[in-house]
Amino acid sequence: MELTDYNEIQALLRRHGFRFSKSMGQNFLIAPWVPERIADSARLDKDTAVLEIGPGVGCLTEQLSRRAGKVLAVELDRSLEGVLRETLGGCDNVEVLFGDILRQDIPTLVRGHFGGMRAVVCANLPYNVTSPLLTALLKAGCFDTLTVMIQREVALRICAAPNTADYGAFSLFVQWHAECELLFDVPPHCFHPQPKVTSSVIRLTVRKEKPIAVSDEALLFRVIRAAFNQRRKTLPNALSAGLGLPRSEIEQVMESCALDPRIRGEALDLGAFVQITDALAAKLQNNKANL
Repeated sequence: MELTDYNEIQALLRRHGFRFSKSMGQNFLIAPWVPERIADSARLDKDTAVLEIGPGVGCLTEQLSRRAGKVLAVELDRSLEGVLRETLGGCDNVEVLFGDILRQDIPTLVRGHFGGMRAVVCANLPYNVTSPLLTALLKAGCFDTLTVMIQREVALRICAAPNTADYGAFSLFVQWHAECELLFDVPPHCFHPQPKVTSSVIRLTVRKEKPIAVSDEALLFRVIRAAFNQRRKTLPNALSAGLGLPRSEIEQVMESCALDPRIRGEALDLGAFVQITDALAAKLQNNKANL
């Protein structure tokens, strides 16, 4: 069966009484070059195990199974159980797990199913949960790479540089954990039903070490979120509001970092945010000591 052939997919879904769910963001690929190119981009071999999220009818899963040693496909929609049993029946190295990946302990899942193999993610991610999924997968700390198809708008945000409209807190979060590559676009006509947006495939290579040492990683991301929660404000105003600290203290911190108090968060790179965080952590510690 050709799992990207529109007519065959329609017949398959009718046999199993399947209906598309808008709430799950289901759009199945009908262009054979797309799953092939995604799977090739994941740089797989027989010593690699792949976590796929949202296999749909299994067209990407099938391509992954040809290249990897093991594929674990996690699917939320149980109405696809019969479909996947039919389409992946000949793929001996594929295991399908039904459930919500966001409710799983991902490191435990990887240890339990991958037997120490090199672990990667390769998936066509549901657009409605892209950010929480990527956050959970990166925080899990057990994957070498994540090669995923997502909405182009989100891909541009992830890969964005300072002083661009797409740059924000999520850009910095992902770039803290991984090196980002925008690989190629996938137009709407490659799916059924057609989404209203263009998709993009990105590859995230997870960093073995963080790009810059910081005194307090949790504080770093509090600072970053505060800077972008009110991104049109100058940084002293945004940080004062977001962190609940006097503006004068924020200005002192920025002065110690030789930063213009008129600057906005969107102009700063990771290094500058780390510099602010370290100076702020030292000041808070000093304030505490003087109480």
